[in-house]
Amino acid sequence: MDLAEIPVLSLDADKERLPALIGSSFRTFGFAMIRDHGIDQDLIDRAWTLTKQFFALPVETKMKYFIPGQGGARGYTPFRTEVAKGATEKDLKEFWHVGRDLPEGSPLAATMAPNVWPEEVEGFHETFSELYAQFDKAGAKILSAIAIDLGLDSHWFDPAIEDGNSVMRLLHYPPVGEGAGGAIRAGAHEDINLITLLLGAEEAGLELLGKDGKWLSIAPPEGAMVINIGDMLQRLTNHVLPSTTHRVRNPAGDRAAHSRYSMPFFLHLRSDFRFVTLPECISADNPDRYPVSITADDYLQERLREIGLKA
Repeated sequence: MDLAEIPVLSLDADKERLPALIGSSFRTFGFAMIRDHGIDQDLIDRAWTLTKQFFALPVETKMKYFIPGQGGARGYTPFRTEVAKGATEKDLKEFWHVGRDLPEGSPLAATMAPNVWPEEVEGFHETFSELYAQFDKAGAKILSAIAIDLGLDSHWFDPAIEDGNSVMRLLHYPPVGEGAGGAIRAGAHEDINLITLLLGAEEAGLELLGKDGKWLSIAPPEGAMVINIGDMLQRLTNHVLPSTTHRVRNPAGDRAAHSRYSMPFFLHLRSDFRFVTLPECISADNPDRYPVSITADDYLQERLREIGLKA
């Protein structure tokens, strides 16, 4: 398996050059790697500990936090629920979702459910509320660099993501047993949202589909975060920034007996944001693919049905 030679950029040291560097990485791979991202390492370490504690709970305990009909938006989603678009085998994973706590009386409350928190894991609420806030801050900085690269004002995305429907996912891929059949940990897919910020990719398995049709492994150095483009940003930019297909393959040998954990933060637009293709991304060679405007929530609900999280 060849390695994707994605440059590792610094959110601090590369500040002046970051828009051009991250834009180049995204256009080449649909992915980037960022270090010095500002998320506190002690907080991350504590989050891993609590994540493992939660997923080690009995299934019947975890199922107390499964909310039918909500599309997995909050709380627990059981093992082998989600399926990649177009796939037949459900993914070998279970996960927990933390969303945004909206201010009292928010008009967005109809599209964003309140959080639920497990009583069995001490410090879970406090730890993941803070981690969510730090992910949110890092994501806004990255979007600012993307805006500049696209020829927009550095604050263009600020109102678009204010009280956005972003979701932090705590992911557990259990050891792969004999009964997996043709299923893998995460089937080939593209993310729905604007950008994804991912912690935990140091464990082998994450791969992207190169432009030549070959799978490339992603191996960030310790402390670096993997960033990838989602379909919402691809749509907004008229495919100037591509949403790249990726997967998590099953481990081989001794690693098959081990769990894998990761923490993606799916950075979303406001639910009421209307997609209008950026004029900067329309040209004679690249005409507007999306002349019909829909809201971010319309788009999200359509995609949740496609991946089996909503009926």
